[in-house]
Order: sequence, then structure tokens, then C-alpha cells
Amino acid sequence: MTDPVNEADLTRRLAALTLKEKVALLTGADAWSLTPLPAVGLEALRLSDGPVGPRGTEFGPGAPPSLLFPSPTSLAATWDTELAYDSGRLMGARAREMGVHVLLAPTVNLHRSPLGGRHFECFSEDPLLTADIAVAFIEGVQSAGVAACVKHFVGNDSETERMSYDARIEDKALREVYLRPFEAAVRKAGVWMVMSAYNGVNGSTMTENRSLQHELLKEEWGFDGVLVSDWNAARSTVESSLAGLDLAMPGPDGPWGDALVAAVVEGRVPEQVIDDKVRRILRLAARVGGLDGIPAPPAPAVPPDARDRLRDLAVRGAVLLRNDGVLPLRGVRRIALIGPNATRLAAQGGGSAHVNPERVVTPLEGLRRVLGDDVQISLHPGAFPQARLEPLTAASHPVTGEPGVQLQYVAVDGSVRSEEHRSPAEWWFPLILEDGVTELVVRARLHLASGPGHLLSVLGAGEYVLRVLDQEPQRCEQYVDGSDIGALVLNPPSHTFIFDTPTGDPVIELRVTPQRDLPHPVALLGLGYAEPRDDDDTALAKAVEAARSADAAVVIVGSDEYIEAENIDRPGLALPGRQDELVTAVCEANPRTVVVVNAGAPWLMPWADRPAAILWSWFPGQECGDAIADILTGTEPGGRLPTTFPAAEAEVPILSTQPDQGVLDYAEGGLIGYRAYADAGTEPLFPFGHGLSYTSWEYLEATADDLTVQVTLRNTGDRHGRDVVQAYLDSQDEPLRLVGFSAVEAGPGETITVALEIDRHSLARWIDGAWAQPAAPHRLRIGRSAAELLLELSV
Repeated sequence: MTDPVNEADLTRRLAALTLKEKVALLTGADAWSLTPLPAVGLEALRLSDGPVGPRGTEFGPGAPPSLLFPSPTSLAATWDTELAYDSGRLMGARAREMGVHVLLAPTVNLHRSPLGGRHFECFSEDPLLTADIAVAFIEGVQSAGVAACVKHFVGNDSETERMSYDARIEDKALREVYLRPFEAAVRKAGVWMVMSAYNGVNGSTMTENRSLQHELLKEEWGFDGVLVSDWNAARSTVESSLAGLDLAMPGPDGPWGDALVAAVVEGRVPEQVIDDKVRRILRLAARVGGLDGIPAPPAPAVPPDARDRLRDLAVRGAVLLRNDGVLPLRGVRRIALIGPNATRLAAQGGGSAHVNPERVVTPLEGLRRVLGDDVQISLHPGAFPQARLEPLTAASHPVTGEPGVQLQYVAVDGSVRSEEHRSPAEWWFPLILEDGVTELVVRARLHLASGPGHLLSVLGAGEYVLRVLDQEPQRCEQYVDGSDIGALVLNPPSHTFIFDTPTGDPVIELRVTPQRDLPHPVALLGLGYAEPRDDDDTALAKAVEAARSADAAVVIVGSDEYIEAENIDRPGLALPGRQDELVTAVCEANPRTVVVVNAGAPWLMPWADRPAAILWSWFPGQECGDAIADILTGTEPGGRLPTTFPAAEAEVPILSTQPDQGVLDYAEGGLIGYRAYADAGTEPLFPFGHGLSYTSWEYLEATADDLTVQVTLRNTGDRHGRDVVQAYLDSQDEPLRLVGFSAVEAGPGETITVALEIDRHSLARWIDGAWAQPAAPHRLRIGRSAAELLLELSV
């Protein structure tokens, strides 16, 4: 794509601006838009999360629907740069359709510890795989005339104390591992925006880190785009402006504005520093069609088969970990579909990346579609590990009868300051708490069957009192850290009340005293509901009995968007609740049990040798049910693991994400993931790069011409299949390192040859402050995973 930027034109526009006008452009106009300036033809550029599809400029349940893509871990599991490009281009097309100029994606932080709460949003544990998938994705997005924003620069590899921890990373590891994907995004993909992280690196918070932002990113790498802060990450005026930051988000408030104007007038910040920032914003506008007189790039249309493409992406990213021949399913007449994620499948992780799809295809819908009405499918949750309930919808205003609830803002004397009618939603935010408002009161008529054991959950921070009919009031208290409103929005606390409805259609009253020590006078409130249900023992027993009488059992377990989410790391790697017990019991009842794990990042599988097959679906996006059904009934699962799966928590080389007195020490250097396992001599449950096919492969020969490696392999099975050829550098002084890969397809009995282009930079090492090439020849090992290496050669 031709860059539309005319630097002389940008100079002319820049010269027409006053200092105050220039500084005004450097802080957002609001949460999701940049400040416009019609006098120089600059319109308001709109930004949107994120990595699983553009959400638009609204956040939360009220945001308009969009396309929900499979998680980035799923995209990386394809090991396919062409698919990554296509995914980025489709995402860019949807962004253009929504009027979005900048997509805040991809996230290229690495899987340092499997506990990282946001790993579903990142690609992998390996810098080369992450870089190659990211480069292709960025090129796809920007081919649609939408800026990609690579994030979070740098060292934001966990969520615990993410706003403040200092990542201590030695230069060698920083250069060879953590910076590699960002460097590729800039130098190979020409990314148009980079986001600076909340955390610090080596003693300097990133938005004030001049050595990394200005000297490395802008001067050494030649980045000519916009360096934007993560939201509220810019906390100083002079320091951040001199360190290379170009844009402080969100707006209109922030540390710049009049304070930055004064700093320039007083000589503490040179005006040419401001000019460079403004030029970058104008350059961005020129590239995305936001500058008058410069035509917007042609916008690709969202294709009519977009949903089919999302389904195909989910299939190609799913990883078949184990299969004794039960898959594909054949000749079954009765299937027991079991598990908490069979009844409530998790299509995505949680946090700012959240997208509202028009609908999510369930596993039951998918299986019924491919198997038809002749196959009996019974559905059984088996366990209830989810901490939160589905949004309350069976409610109406107690006075008007309209769907929704009555919400009142009440003063300390009991008077009602204002009243609203709220439609059903997962939660409402922000609820503005004006001076004098001390309580929120929600009233609603619930349309429920009479009986005991109804469940009602409350989301938000504060004190809660629930009254149902003449029953005793129920109370709870739940709070978030008062210094971080992000904790309220991204991970609101939840409590579940249990009540009876002996008369049916009762009116409930919920009185809330909101938490008031937050940075802003706002509250979040949500109501969830679940009908009376079996206890865990009964639910598990019913699931086991159904499995025993079925031809095959499909058990879907995993996590959800409240467990794997931005702003929190996981406390451990055991699946929540009694899911491990459920899998073991079902496998004992039926040897033809297939386990599907629906999660964005690794969890322990102490039962891994029990099922006839294990399929890892990741968070597979809106077409998840169809994609899973396709694979179970015969479509080739395309994925290979982009991260190592541990056998036991105690054997994970780098586990803790907890800073020590504000410091997160990367003492392991560059040895993370499969390289750390190799260094420790520990065998994981499933290695990096692992994944099975529905056919079989034989690796025949590998030859090299300089850094081009030709690998010949044969599909020895009786059906078309897909494999991923992987090349690892094997040197005497360090563990294996991925240096090349290629996805291949072949028909039954077909022999093919694939060319791997080894990037010379991937062989280089950071020694004494400079890149150096180790002495040749280099020994390469080639195979199907980091643990299944079948050929060797020197280059």
C-alpha cells in the first residue's frame, strides 16, 4: 500500500498552528477520539479496542454489535502468516465500516508465566512466532486503511500491580526476547501506532522511559508513527513529553494541556519537541483518511461470508492434543454433551478487548447442525464453576411493566433525587453519583416460576441489601482498590443471593450504598440471575449417568471472561470448581469420551491420559459452536500450541507474577517457555508446537542453500491434512530456539517440499551492547514440535 504522506504538506499545516493549538492536539478529545482541528483540515480520529475485533467507541454491554474473532492465542496457534494477514484485513474492513481509524491491536507481550491473566489477548511465549504473526496481522489491518497499534511497550507481561511494577530485565533478554515483536512491528510491518505500557522497565515508568521510547523506538528503529499512552498511563508533564510520548489518552483531562504550554513557554520543553508530536499525529491522519485534501485509502468491504471466515479461523486455531481414534466421531446415535462450558461456552476473555457479537453459536447448536435430528444429544452442566450469573432479563419495571428495572438515586434524608428506567444489561456504567446521593435503589418485578433456590447476583462495589417479599433481608459488602477505577470496570466484584418465590412474579428491592473513595464519583451496577438448579453432587451424578448410556461423551470444560481477564492474574492453574472431578468421572463411565477445553491460556489437566481425545478450542469467537462441531465430526484441526502446557504447577519454570516490593525481577533472562523447560530438563505435559492431525506425516529430508531450508515430507495417511514444519536453532551454549516455520497442506500419499526462510536476525545475539552473529555453521533441528525433532542439518 502506498504511503499517502506528503511531508511538505504536513509542514505547511504545522506552521499554521499556535502553540496552544498544537498542545491541544496531544491529548484526546474524550475516551476514544483525538482532538480535531478543522482549521488545518484535521478531523476527529476515532480509536477502538481491540485484539478480538473492533468494538467501536463505546465500552460495555451497551456497545453496538461487531464481529467477535477467535482469541489471539488461537490465531497464533494457526502458525500461519497468511491467515494472520487475512484476519487483520477483515478486522480492518470491519473497523472502516464502523468509522474507526485506529485499532488498538495487536498485543505482543509474551507468555512469561502461564498465570498471566491477559495471555488470551497475546500471541505466544516465543518472540519469533509472536513477531511473524503480528507483522502479518498489522499488514492486514493497515491494508484496509486503518492504523494498527502494537502494545504494550514493553514488559507488560502480567497484570498484578500492572499500573506500577518495575520490570527488571537485563539488556540481553530485553533485546533478544521482549523487544523482538515490537521491533518487527516497526521495521517489518511499518506499524502506524505504538502504545506505551503502564509499568516501568529498569527503574523508569514506560511513559517517561526516554532510552526505550525516544532513543530505541524512534531513533534506532526509525518509528515515524504516534506513540500513545495506555489509558491514564501518562502521569507527568515534562518527563513524559521529553521521553518520546506523543499522545496522552484519554481526554480531555490529563497531565499535559495548559501545564505543557507553560513548560514550553518557560523553556523546560523545547517547542520542536511539540512540533514533532503534532507532525506524527498529522501523519497518522493522512494515512487513515482523517486529513482534509488527502483521499482516504480504499475501504475493503466486509465480505458476506465473514461469519464463515471466523468459523474457519476457529477451526484452524484449535489444537488436537490427544486422539486414540475416537475422532472424528462416526456412527454415534446418542451423545452426552456435558460440562459447564457446554451450557455456557466462553467465546472471549475479559477486559478492554471485550466485543459484543450479534450472537454466539452454542456447542449444542453446532452439533445439531452437523449431526442432524437422528442423533440424540442430551445436555448436562455437571458442575457450576462460574462465579457470575448471566444477566437478569426476566424483569419488568414495577410501575410501568416495561422490560427492565426502576433505578432511583436517593439522598441521605431518603428523598429521591432522580429516577431512571434501565433496560436489561450485564451491567450499567457509569452511574453518575451527584453530590448528596448516598444510595441507589433498584426495584423490579421478576417473572419467575414459584419455588425455592432462585439465584440473583449483584455486580459492583459497595454495600447491598436485598429484599424479596416478606423474607428476611440479605446483605453483602464488596469493594475494589479505591485507587484504581479500572478494577471496578474490568473486574467488578460479584455476590450471589439465594431466595424463594412462593407467590411468583415477586417485586424485589435492592438498596446499594456505593463505594465512594474511587477517583471519580461513579458507580457500576449489574444484576445476574440463574433459575433453581441441582447442587454439584446431583449435577455431576446426572452427567455421569448420561455419559454411561451414550455412544460417546463430549465434555466441555474451561474458564471464562471473568477468570481470564485484564487487570488480574490467575491465582493458580487448576481448573475452577469440580471440573477435574467431572472429567475423571465421565471418562470412567464412558471410554469414548472427548474433552474440549475452552480457555485462552494453559490450565492443568491431571486427567490428560484418561480421555479418548482432547481438543483445545481456546476462546474461539462468535462461531465457536459450529467450529467445535466441525472438528469433532471430521474437519481437520489446524492448530499447534503457541505456548507450553505444564504437567504440574510445581514444574513451571517461571510461575509467579507477584512483584516483590514493586519490582518484578526477570531473573531468568531470556529463558522463558519451552526454552526454560529445556534448560531445567523438565518435560511438560504438551510441548510448544505440539498438535495432532487427522492424518499422519513422515519427514523425509532437509537441505539448505545459505539460509533457505528445503524440507520434504509426505502425508502417509488416507485423507487430506495440515502440518506445521518447525525449525529450531540448536547451539552448544543455549537451549533450542525457534528460527523458522511454515504451515503446509497435502493430500493422502502426497509428497511436498516447503521452503523455510531463516531470518538472519533471529540467529543474532546481543553481546556487549551490539548485535553479533555467532560463528557458522548453525545446526538446525526440524520437526513437528520442540519435542519432536526429526531431521538435522547445518546452515
